Amino acid sequence: MEILKVSSRSNPNSVAGAMAGVVRQSGAVEVQVVGAGALNQAVKSIAIARGYLTPSNVDLICIPTFADIEIDGESRTAIRLSVEDRTHKRPSDDGDTAAKDGKAATDGQADGSRQPAHAST
Repeated sequence: MEILKVSSRSNPNSVAGAMAGVVRQSGAVEVQVVGAGALNQAVKSIAIARGYLTPSNVDLICIPTFADIEIDGESRTAIRLSVEDRTHKRPSDDGDTAAKDGKAATDGQADGSRQPAHAST
């Protein structure tokens, strides 16, 4: 799944356009942010993208998760927002451990441990 990285200086209208394009093409996109300002811009972008996609009968939903990432050699915790069409069907096994039996979802490890996520655009 494509990952869009959003910063506190990102233009919400531009991010929304990119989001809408990826969702139209593949049905889903992930948005990665670090920090409150970046999260604010990402949420505004999702709201704008919903408006862009409504005429196409696409109803966006957003599922937030945490991801451990590395920036300039420093370990950070990012928030990943999985943005997808409500009716989009994801493959049943995409490598991520889903929340089951009351356990939190993890970033790809069956034993529940978390590994750094290396994002690419």
